[in-house]
Amino acid sequence: MTPLEQLWNGWRATYVQSIGTVVAPDINDTSSVFTRILRSGLPDDETHIIHRSAHTFAIMNAFPYSVGHILILPYREVPDLEDLQADETAELWANVTCAVRALKTCMRPGGVNVGINLGEPAGGSVRGHLHVHVVPRWSGDANFMTVTANTRTLPEALPETARKLREAWPSAVA
Repeated sequence: MTPLEQLWNGWRATYVQSIGTVVAPDINDTSSVFTRILRSGLPDDETHIIHRSAHTFAIMNAFPYSVGHILILPYREVPDLEDLQADETAELWANVTCAVRALKTCMRPGGVNVGINLGEPAGGSVRGHLHVHVVPRWSGDANFMTVTANTRTLPEALPETARKLREAWPSAVA
């Protein structure tokens, strides 16, 4: 085994195990992982939900591209933008803007990627529940670990990042 085949990241085990209990698959449940998290009844700090609005919410990505990777999505499971109602659309984009502001406030990235993968060919991993990715980026953050080992290194635990983003979330909007 080469050194890059095994990477110790102890704090991730606790997080992955907690999410596994929240979204434990039920063969009769066809709802998305996001809906199962919402129905779990667990507190937002345990599920890493960082903001709730009337029609949409923001949650930390369980498998982030970089530290601070946020997902904004409607409560209602819809696969495509055109399936959203007007109030969902307005609130979704208002919260994307809030996510960008919160990231810039507490993480000071050099840039931010905002994107949606609609449909399987586009790379959508949870195709039935539309979600917008808001990903902070820094110069040089695509290092050799990602390129050669298909491994991402995150310098901070998700609960700590979620706490910082909750505190930085703009309160005057959505």
